[in-house]
Amino acid sequence: MGSMHRSCVRAVDLGLPAIAFTEHLDHTVWTVAVEGPFASDYLTGLATPEGRLTPPRFDAYGYLEAIEECRDRFPGLRILSGVEMGEPHWHAAAAAEVLGAGRFDRVLGSLHCLPLPDGDGFTEPPGQYERREAVEVVREYLAEVVRLVEGSDAFSVLAHIDYPVRYWPQQEAGPFDPSAFEDEFRHALRVTAQSGRALEISTRIPLHATILRWWHEEGGDAVTFGSDAHEPLAIARGFREATQMARAHGFRPGPNPYDLWARVN
Repeated sequence: MGSMHRSCVRAVDLGLPAIAFTEHLDHTVWTVAVEGPFASDYLTGLATPEGRLTPPRFDAYGYLEAIEECRDRFPGLRILSGVEMGEPHWHAAAAAEVLGAGRFDRVLGSLHCLPLPDGDGFTEPPGQYERREAVEVVREYLAEVVRLVEGSDAFSVLAHIDYPVRYWPQQEAGPFDPSAFEDEFRHALRVTAQSGRALEISTRIPLHATILRWWHEEGGDAVTFGSDAHEPLAIARGFREATQMARAHGFRPGPNPYDLWARVN
């Protein structure tokens, strides 16, 4: 609750009309880094000494209660509830149980993990890059995004389609070039657009403008913005640049500032 309260204070200080708390909802057991640049004190604290992490059970009722407390404390701030579901196409029953606990205003679907090539569990992109060619990781990720979209109807927004780019091994593979994966990106974007979902523009690592242009060209009707702020100071980071990019590619805000942005041409 303390972090949510501080985030609301930060949103008010920034003059934001609204804030959405899309809490992580994960069920996949995966292997995390226990040392090196991608190690996380929080995640390693939850994992076994070998790095095997079983996500803790999500307290949906406690989360929704915290949302209501924030709404009571900050009546002038529109506070949206939400979840970011990791791999919901692999965990349909568990995801449905959580969504049945109450109202979630914004439901995102995301892909964080892929199977290890040896069949020994799952890892996020950094662990994949250690075991596979970088181009293979991105292609497999985008292929799994298609399976995610086609295999789950539990979410309305696709989160961070460019997630592997955050960890792209530039020193070994050179700068990331989305055009090397145009067919794969376009296919994933087209399937997402045809499903009626919106695309998240995550500003943690700015979405490449080329990918947003492909989204528009493949029929994408809506976008939303997410700062992936795990701490209050990161709230709304990069939003000015992201909204400028969205406008440049034909998207405009709806009648309310917390609506999705729609395609107008």
